[in-house]
Amino acid sequence: MISLENKINYRFKNKKYLMEALTHSSFANERQHKGAKSNERLEFLGDAVLSFISAEFLFAHFPDLPEGELTKLRASLVCTDSLSAFARQINLGDYLFLGKGEVNVGGASRPSILENAFEALIAAIYLDGGIEAAREFVLGFLTPALENHQQAYVDYKTTLQEIVQQNPGEVLGYTLVDEYGPDHNKTFVAEVHLNSNVIGRGEGRSKRSAEQAAAKEALKLMGI
Repeated sequence: MISLENKINYRFKNKKYLMEALTHSSFANERQHKGAKSNERLEFLGDAVLSFISAEFLFAHFPDLPEGELTKLRASLVCTDSLSAFARQINLGDYLFLGKGEVNVGGASRPSILENAFEALIAAIYLDGGIEAAREFVLGFLTPALENHQQAYVDYKTTLQEIVQQNPGEVLGYTLVDEYGPDHNKTFVAEVHLNSNVIGRGEGRSKRSAEQAAAKEALKLMGI
């Protein structure tokens, strides 16, 4: 297991966490009398830890992105295809303990098994080294994935500004037209104007996110 620890740049203090993370239920079921534990419980915990770390990462990285867009981006970044690809980057399938049946059908390369094992590995690191160790591990995959992601965040205001600037004399501006809700949970409503015409309207939890939503609507109406 030292080679895997080298690949993930983390040394386990308690190797039992790592062994459990790598043990598929098919292997554990074949060796029940030996007390083998599958990685299913760790998978459950790892999914929650991953959800928190990815949400925190995107929340900080995109301060103006609306909740719905953040949710979509997170879902695409930590879907089965993404997580199984992360697992392949460290050849995780080569280290899994699988039952004979799974070995015979190529279980070590099945996306669902790789996804689950990757989540279990996150949990193992979290239990062994705490949230900072888990965060460092996860962001080592999420950061480059986000940079290359096809659905990475578009700055709608900048895109709209670049389009308008192609026509000299056109004036683009944003106006806050409404806000509602309690002080700790306000929703802002903004309009984007081209000269004197309203070309988009949007809502957000901040003035900037409302402006982004308005710019997005304007681009949509332009067919962009």
